Amino acid sequence: MESFRARVASPVGPWGVEGTARAITKVYMPSETFRATARASEVVASAAGQLAEYFAGTRREFRVPLEDVEATEFQRQVWVALTRIPYGATATYADVAAAVGRPRAARAVGNANHANPWPIFVPCHRVVGALNLGGYGGGLDVKEFLLDLESHPR
Repeated sequence: MESFRARVASPVGPWGVEGTARAITKVYMPSETFRATARASEVVASAAGQLAEYFAGTRREFRVPLEDVEATEFQRQVWVALTRIPYGATATYADVAAAVGRPRAARAVGNANHANPWPIFVPCHRVVGALNLGGYGGGLDVKEFLLDLESHPR
């Protein structure tokens, strides 16, 4: 199946959206290398547009079809739980672990977050440590930017 990639500008660097004609397969953070394709499918173009609106502060929810990717059942449960964290809110790794019925699996939640192929669309940046920001695959400066963007609506 043909793959398409689009670039999305943000104040913390370019993001990339990759997908097919039917769903999004990956979101690239500014720290990751990707190359945009000459054209994008409607799905990829729509997702890139929604991401641009998010960075502009005018979008809080996404309507993006996500490709079914290889993952463990636990990762899938965590990713669903992440989509339930409202815009502008945060949850701790322990909160997410409890939400998926595994209250002692906070560290495993961090690993599932790191494996999330669709950052922002599946908002892993909203998960923080009990005493600090925790980690983020795109870097803590990017996580801070995203949390600040959501805490100061435009």
